[in-house]
Amino acid sequence: MSIPSIIVERLSKTFGRSPVLRDIGFEIHAGEMVALIGPSGSGKSTLLRHLVGLTRADRHGGRVRLQGREVQAAGRLVSARRHERCRVGYIFQQFNLVGRLSVLTNVLVGRLGRMPRGRALLARFTEAERAMARRALARVGLAQLADQRANTLSGGQMQRVAIARVLMQDAEIILADEPIASLDPRSAQEVMQILQRIHEEDGRTVVITLHQVDVARRFCKRAIALKDGRLYFDGPIGGLTDARLTALYDNAGLDELKPRSPATDLAAPVGALG
Repeated sequence: MSIPSIIVERLSKTFGRSPVLRDIGFEIHAGEMVALIGPSGSGKSTLLRHLVGLTRADRHGGRVRLQGREVQAAGRLVSARRHERCRVGYIFQQFNLVGRLSVLTNVLVGRLGRMPRGRALLARFTEAERAMARRALARVGLAQLADQRANTLSGGQMQRVAIARVLMQDAEIILADEPIASLDPRSAQEVMQILQRIHEEDGRTVVITLHQVDVARRFCKRAIALKDGRLYFDGPIGGLTDARLTALYDNAGLDELKPRSPATDLAAPVGALG
């Protein structure tokens, strides 16, 4: 087994007087693709933000290590060099693209952290970097849209641009927070297929928060489930039996467990990416 890529120890987070994460701990090894699931409000997105250092844990809230580097410990964020921060890529549900810029430029932005500071401040990209960005777009099926403004794209296309930006960053760990929550079923399948292909071809560690249990079962071999801010399940995806899922969602989120019709099932083939 490879060394842990992500280590979380006794992580806790409280907003006001409300505990959101309670003594969470787990390890994820390099090259794993893990689904982070649980009911709304269970702490999934909050946990993911802790991993990248966007949120600070409670002072007694344990520690987070990524690729052997301390991200935070005892409620304090640990500063890191730009190239170290680039080792972790974060994909947001709402894409976070600059709409007035071209698709290619949005992808090139992913390279800023690995460029010399002077060139990065001026956004002066080399021809080699532009070629790298076009290759990243080709991997997500959008090479033909490189010169189009980002705000003219569909939601699914925008999320694929966001994935290309992470590829441009050359992140070893990809954290994706509800990347398909706002997408139609076809676009959602395309995004999940791309993430799975990147995981398999590049050996990158991928952690994805998901509401759809059927999607987690199809694309991920391991699941971590949260309930009321606590670690409810951590193991092979096959261990998520219907009984466990019913208990996890307490009959309140069972729409996520119901079989989908063929028209909306992500398992249905959709053909080549467009």
